Amino acid sequence: MLKVVTFMKQVAMGLQMEGNFGTAHVYRSSLNAIIAYRGEEDLLFSEVTSEWLKGFEVYLRSRGCSWNTVSTYLRTFRAVYNRAVDLGKAPYVPHLFRSVYTGTRADHKRALCDDDMKKVFAKLSRTSGVPFAVCQAQELFILMFSLRGIPFVDLAYLRKSDLRDNVITYRRRKTGRPLSVTLTPEAMILVKKYMNRDLSSPYLFPLLKSREGTKEAYREYQLALRSFNQQLMLLGELLGLSDKLSSYTARHTWATTAYYCE
Repeated sequence: MLKVVTFMKQVAMGLQMEGNFGTAHVYRSSLNAIIAYRGEEDLLFSEVTSEWLKGFEVYLRSRGCSWNTVSTYLRTFRAVYNRAVDLGKAPYVPHLFRSVYTGTRADHKRALCDDDMKKVFAKLSRTSGVPFAVCQAQELFILMFSLRGIPFVDLAYLRKSDLRDNVITYRRRKTGRPLSVTLTPEAMILVKKYMNRDLSSPYLFPLLKSREGTKEAYREYQLALRSFNQQLMLLGELLGLSDKLSSYTARHTWATTAYYCE
């Protein structure tokens, strides 16, 4: 009979071999949480009951996991369980996951208020001792907002061929949806300032070096994102913002601004 940990490892490895490194990472994180809850001993899918799932949920909350993290782990496990059911390796149990949380919650307000946005858009003085990395993070954040709140992952993977004159055309990595953004003169200045000078690189910005779709490129993206968020945190503290500044903030602030401008 198929076992949970063994099967999840197989699924995660398959996703990684297909180049879905982000999804594979989520599956491995969910698997690690299950191992921490269950222990090293593997378990059969037939042992997974609504009571077992509720216990897993309570365990995750006791570790300080947010409701969104709990939901991510449980939704991931549900997807694995359904795969096993489709293969005839796990019993079909109607409404098995009904008693646990698999939704999404806005635990924190991610959009900045008008006063905080004015502070973010105010030019920092290097002569005041502000680190270059913080100034760079500020300008990249402004650029992301100017590009209709482009997610950092899409910014990192933009290619030089995506820029034609003053228009950037790309596909969302999350949804595959095609998007076109006309650059303002201010945004074009930032693009030219930070664009990749390496003629051999296909990327518009020097955030990645390895070939797209490789494990190395995904690691470079993770490192770049972590560094970007660290600098944004310092920027937020420096500016005295009332809310936390992160890579998500540009997208949510742009979406909120666009909603109220309609």
